[in-house]
Amino acid sequence: MTAPSRARRPQEIQGSPAGLVSRTMAAAVDTFVVLGILLAVQSGYAAARAVLTGQPFAFPDPGPGFTVAFGYAVLVGYLTAGWVFGGRTVGDQLMGLRVTDGSGRRLRSGTALLRAVLCVVLPVGLLWIPVSRHGASLQDAVTGSAVVHDWYGGTHGRSAGSPPAGEAEDGRGRMG
Repeated sequence: MTAPSRARRPQEIQGSPAGLVSRTMAAAVDTFVVLGILLAVQSGYAAARAVLTGQPFAFPDPGPGFTVAFGYAVLVGYLTAGWVFGGRTVGDQLMGLRVTDGSGRRLRSGTALLRAVLCVVLPVGLLWIPVSRHGASLQDAVTGSAVVHDWYGGTHGRSAGSPPAGEAEDGRGRMG
């Protein structure tokens, strides 16, 4: 009979590499966020056209080629902005993840852009995570980035498992 596994608390894995499941879930959330953005842009365009020209409200139909290219461009822009300005996207935030460079800092804009393009064009690069010794996706291997667990708002300067600044564990291992 095997002993039951002890669930690890967030502070125990803070700063450790994120796995395939949490990163895939974050990517799924980000996909829905971008679909919402695209729907809002399309609705705004249709509403503006109806108000300015007097035509009836109707969603535009630019064709599949333009729609896919525009969707990919918005997704690349969304990912790049999230990683450059906050180190995370909405999906990363919900899953407690942060994208960093090799030293734990935010990605530079060129690196974030390259990583975003690779994520959009080659999403199966996530399947490299279980094979990698460091839990890196193909995109991480190419750009030198890392995705780590970060529930406390920045792992730089803290080792994995240490509590955030200003908080300490009491004698029973709880945050106090």
